[in-house]
Amino acid sequence: MAARPHGRAAGRHCPEVLVEDLLHHIHIAPSILSADFSHLGQDVTEVLDAGAKVVHLDVMDGHFVPNITIGPLVVAALKPLIHGAGALLDVHLMIEHPEQYVDAFAAAGADVIAVHQEACPHLHRVLWQIREAGAAAGVALNPATAVETLDEARRHCDMVLVMSVNPGFGGQRFIETSLAKIAKARRYLPDNVALEVDGGVTELNAAALVEAGANLLVAGSSVFGGHDIGERFGELARAAGEAV
Repeated sequence: MAARPHGRAAGRHCPEVLVEDLLHHIHIAPSILSADFSHLGQDVTEVLDAGAKVVHLDVMDGHFVPNITIGPLVVAALKPLIHGAGALLDVHLMIEHPEQYVDAFAAAGADVIAVHQEACPHLHRVLWQIREAGAAAGVALNPATAVETLDEARRHCDMVLVMSVNPGFGGQRFIETSLAKIAKARRYLPDNVALEVDGGVTELNAAALVEAGANLLVAGSSVFGGHDIGERFGELARAAGEAV
């Protein structure tokens, strides 16, 4: 991951060495989109106690994707819990005009902010804005968006997020062609850029995703879709670890 000479601001929420370590090791990132929002703190505590070091938050605006979810207030509410456990807040902005909200999410506690290539006609500017706000900068790609569209941006981001479902709703089936796309992305990206995959991640495909080159695996219903959240997280983590 690129350091401050590339534009990273000094005032981080987590120590920079911790962010770099977490972004460049294999982690299951539980997505709270599938959590029980009536017991959100309890659900997040369970995955943190089970060993989660990255917690994924999906932000949707009802325009870029057909759903509406959370805003900076939820990020701020979870910040003490997640940072207190030494974990990262990984915020995925599935919204139009993300540049209008980057600073608010960074101030709320986001350690990583990913914006969509499809939503940013001035992507380079937005990536620098994220870094100046003190977060690591990520670019997300929808299933129909080619990896090669990042020809310039790949040199100015810290993470690339490959969507392996069409964004907007949890619980969707993994798009099988995403495996080859992840492998292509890993070859195409600089070594210091983390690679995240989001959508349809289960214990059945976790090892293959890691072998293809992903190091951050976002999992929603696979973690939060049952009663024993910690056990389900552990199963996924073990499956991903088999590829190491």
